[in-house]
Amino acid sequence: MNRKALKKRLELEKLLGVSTVFQVPTRADALSRLEAEHVRGCTACRLSEDRTQTVFGVGDANAELMFIGEAPGADEDRQGEPFVGRAGKLLDKMIEAMGLERPEVYITNIVKCRPPQNRDPREDEVESCRPYLRKQIDIIEPSIICTLGRPAGNEILDCNRSMGDMRNQWSFYRDIPVMPTYHPAYLLRSPGQKRKAWLDLKKIIIALHEGPPVPGGDMF
Repeated sequence: MNRKALKKRLELEKLLGVSTVFQVPTRADALSRLEAEHVRGCTACRLSEDRTQTVFGVGDANAELMFIGEAPGADEDRQGEPFVGRAGKLLDKMIEAMGLERPEVYITNIVKCRPPQNRDPREDEVESCRPYLRKQIDIIEPSIICTLGRPAGNEILDCNRSMGDMRNQWSFYRDIPVMPTYHPAYLLRSPGQKRKAWLDLKKIIIALHEGPPVPGGDMF
């Protein structure tokens, strides 16, 4: 176990009031329980009727950077993992361009089941999944969140703004800095916007190396 993971494990131990690290559930354990006990069999909204399986999340439970997209697509519904289709391959390239690898970050969506015909998730569907997403964030405690696409940005920032209005500036979910950017699926349809997305990602790179912004502080 590396020093960073051990530190987070000790913090969790203190939170739970357990006397030895070997008895403390890890963040990965907590995520696994959330998925197995609550998400996998969820029937809280209509999306459960047509899904092949739920798509919970993937990556490092101790990740500093968390990506949150809109919803699973056909490939994700089939494989049970977020961002594995064409958009997922582009996201992998975006992550690699940031000097990271997919297993080093955590990736999920605001809803855990595929909407029909890959439409945007509806408000009641987002509301049904909201407790699961918030619990994921609470468990992982990322240093930075990057939302992918307008629905994800609006959900995390509790707003109704355009993508152009949200991106390229820091906002906050509770005290966690959030950088909204374009969804990789949109970038595949509009490759001319990739330069703008890269500007957003560069802000995240700087924050990961120099320290993330804080509410009321320097937003660079």
